[in-house]
Amino acid sequence: MKTEKVPLESGIRDLITTLYPICRSITGDGVRETLRIMKNIIPLEIVEIPTGTKVFDWEVPREWNIRDAYIKDLKGNKIVDFKDSNLHVVNYSIPVDKIIPFSELKNHLHTLPEYPDWIPYRTSYYKETWGFCVQDSRVKSMKDEEYEVKIDSTLAEGHLTYGELYIPGSIKDEVLFSCHVCHPSLANDNLSGIAVMTYLARHLMTLKLHYSYRFLFVPGTIGSIVWLASNQDKLKNVKHGLIAVNLGDPGKINFKKTRLGNAEIDRAVEAILRDSGQPYGLIDFFPYGYDERQYNSPGINLPVGCIMRTPHNQFPEYHTSADNLDFIRAESLMDSYHKILNIVDLLESNRTYFNTQPYCEPQLGKRGLYRHIGGSNATVDQMALLWVLNLADGFHSLLDIAERSGESYESLKKAADLLLQHDLLEVRDGESRSKGIQV
Repeated sequence: MKTEKVPLESGIRDLITTLYPICRSITGDGVRETLRIMKNIIPLEIVEIPTGTKVFDWEVPREWNIRDAYIKDLKGNKIVDFKDSNLHVVNYSIPVDKIIPFSELKNHLHTLPEYPDWIPYRTSYYKETWGFCVQDSRVKSMKDEEYEVKIDSTLAEGHLTYGELYIPGSIKDEVLFSCHVCHPSLANDNLSGIAVMTYLARHLMTLKLHYSYRFLFVPGTIGSIVWLASNQDKLKNVKHGLIAVNLGDPGKINFKKTRLGNAEIDRAVEAILRDSGQPYGLIDFFPYGYDERQYNSPGINLPVGCIMRTPHNQFPEYHTSADNLDFIRAESLMDSYHKILNIVDLLESNRTYFNTQPYCEPQLGKRGLYRHIGGSNATVDQMALLWVLNLADGFHSLLDIAERSGESYESLKKAADLLLQHDLLEVRDGESRSKGIQV
């Protein structure tokens, strides 16, 4: 693994740019190449699961790879060329090499009439067929009776590939981060998630952590199912989790809650988003979307939410060629990164305390903890001190106090640290953990 440090913003953007041209799918060399590039930044373990492996009610499919594809007129002019965009071919298309009438070909062409110059993204993982995704404007210009079509692909016994990184903390309880690596040239969905998670992992590796952290870079649906089926002994350790996706578009941050709806990760994310002072959205769990539906399935039931900016299907560029490098924003990527890092900080520092002077309010003035004369308006920091003292009864965590008081989590954390310094608090959660991380 290379050890040189790259500035965060340029590193995230450069990784997206490097990975963007690669044709990925749920299996194949595109995923391997992607993970190898990421391995230059973080020490990923690259795992291969053979075709035919039974994973719950599923089976690892045959491996798909593609070298070239095109549609030509009979004069040899390429009308559609896979080398121009890997979205041009329906992902997992079987091999084709023939001349066919346009009346038949058009049944294999996918377009977006409402956006005539965009290429749609389509897949056919579990049904053997073939197709091309083409600009609607280009299809309307195809007037010949016959065309030559070629898809130089293979669908054969092989492997499903995923990447995993485990960062040990002081306890075995884990925070799980997961994102999918099966999409081809789509910058927001989900190269933004891949890049932000890669650099988050890189940063966490430099810290002394309370929780252990596991990062999964898996093909959508089948990849998370494979990991869950293969690692059932590890599931008991997962206490919090997030799917990361669509982190680069200009929309506000949205959070889709866990199946439980009030897990600590649900409450932690909501507290961070509330404290940010920026617009955000909360979405109740529903059993569709990204891999959160696998982690939240009833037999697994892990507290895994999904953090994103604009949800899937709610921006026109979704699953089209318009989800390109020009669509994502550096400021959105950095905002997503820092909000997730703040969530990690909350999980790391959320503690339960006991007030060592519980009989009435302790005299804060003699300890230099009051800034103003009696009767004046207390500052926010002073209110945070009072809230912590009042609810530090051995049963309320800092997150509990933030929810009850409306004070920001950060101000309560600073207040608790100050009270600890003056021996007015004791830790009562039975855990020796850090005061949080540098964010």
